[in-house]
Amino acid sequence: MSETKPTRLERIETPTGAEVAVISVDHPPLNLFDKALLDALAADIAELTAAPPRAVLLRADGKVVSGGVDVHVFEGLSTAEGAQLWRTLFAGIVHPLEALPCPVVFAAHGLTLTAAFEIALACDIILAAPKAKFGLVETVVGLTPSMGGPQRLAERAGSGRARELVMTGDLYDAATLADWGVVNAVHDDVDTVARSLVQRLADGPTRAHAATKRIVGAWRSGGVAQADSVTLEVSGELFGTDDLRGAVQSFLTDGPGKATYTGR
Repeated sequence: MSETKPTRLERIETPTGAEVAVISVDHPPLNLFDKALLDALAADIAELTAAPPRAVLLRADGKVVSGGVDVHVFEGLSTAEGAQLWRTLFAGIVHPLEALPCPVVFAAHGLTLTAAFEIALACDIILAAPKAKFGLVETVVGLTPSMGGPQRLAERAGSGRARELVMTGDLYDAATLADWGVVNAVHDDVDTVARSLVQRLADGPTRAHAATKRIVGAWRSGGVAQADSVTLEVSGELFGTDDLRGAVQSFLTDGPGKATYTGR
């Protein structure tokens, strides 16, 4: 009998027919990121890259989002093999997740450690339950987080906070990280709120959302000047979309907030 896949990818239609993709981590008891889970998540993201939906939700089943990485992943690696591990994870998970041409939401209902937290930081929006706790605790094995967590945390919270969180290896609650700007919002029923949000985003102007991601991505890599330099083309392309043309006509005819979008 084959082992159960540690992730579940579902494609769901909103009432208006827009497609939402939901990736659920389901790898009990602790949703540890072992090779099987990392490979499964990379395969799911590759599938979404090949056929993008209009919004994505990453979530987890079980009592925790993840207890972190299975330490066996690191055992016995040489310097070159360690570098190759991170290269593979950036190429297969972090970078393609960020590059998806649609909004990506991460929902954290409980403990969210190491790889899970780093993956959350690669998403556009992070929602959390009040009881959720977050940590980059790689120092317990003499490592620093290496799936992009420190730099993405620094982008959201500032470099001093990033160094504090990583160097102490402490756990931080959702309210604290919301105050820091890492978590976008805290909700009692985070799963329901997250599903509602991705449906709302999927029903929106998908090409415009993708353009927003490209402009912010340019700012992340080169600052305001770099973002300004790409905005002309990226935003200009939207004038060729059905969604912009239809929304402009809807605004002129019926007023604001009445337009519907197809993602084209």
